[in-house]
Amino acid sequence: MERPAWAPRSIDISVPSVSRIYDYYLGGSHNFEVDREAGRRAMEFMPGLPKVMQANRAFMRRAVRFAVDEGVTQFLDIGSGIPTTKNVHEVAQAARPDARVVYVDHDPVAVAHSEAVLAGTEGTGVVAADLRKPQEILASPEVQRLIDPNRPVALLLVAILHFVEDADDPYGAVAELREAFAPGSLLLLTHASYEGIPLPPERAEGAVDVYKDIRNPLTMRSREEIARFFEGYDMVEPGLVPPPHWRPDTAPEDEDPYAFSGFAGVGRTA
Repeated sequence: MERPAWAPRSIDISVPSVSRIYDYYLGGSHNFEVDREAGRRAMEFMPGLPKVMQANRAFMRRAVRFAVDEGVTQFLDIGSGIPTTKNVHEVAQAARPDARVVYVDHDPVAVAHSEAVLAGTEGTGVVAADLRKPQEILASPEVQRLIDPNRPVALLLVAILHFVEDADDPYGAVAELREAFAPGSLLLLTHASYEGIPLPPERAEGAVDVYKDIRNPLTMRSREEIARFFEGYDMVEPGLVPPPHWRPDTAPEDEDPYAFSGFAGVGRTA
């Protein structure tokens, strides 16, 4: 297999990567045949997977604009993946040129590509770290350089928590990050769930099994379990809802049925 210039030497390009599969669903160009193959296998069970990802991204952009409107200009995007167009820094800096954004991912491909895309972009940084180790993220030079914890911070956990199993204490990690930032900080979150998927759960399970096969198991949580991530936050209207229902720009009824899979919400600390 030909190794493209953007793929770091250290990575095994014969193994699928979650962030490259996501890039494939979004129509990006930073994925390999092994990723497309895994993506197509999952789509055999859930043909609307690209619509699910697009709805997640659209929510992220609306929530970032909301954060800026609320006066929050610092963003920590954990599990940021491969930066495709209209990413967090582009949305935030279009509204506030002084906005600061740190992208965090534990996938070397996502990190290498983010560094290439962001080279020379003021007010942005990239960290190779894992959500399961919040202290490593908070202590990283880029977070120390760009994020002032004494001012509100928008923490983005978009389509990432379902890759953290209960045994790894995702609730503890989210609480630790919440405690690190000033009052008025925001949590912008989306999470996969069987609720809202326009398919019987056993069919959707086939797509979940593909992720298990590539050693990135998906933990599908109920609305109630997802709401627990917002402990210590006050929910911003309209609460925890399917992504198209969160402060939509266009009529939700025009959306593809798959866009309503899972939940999205924003919380604010008092």
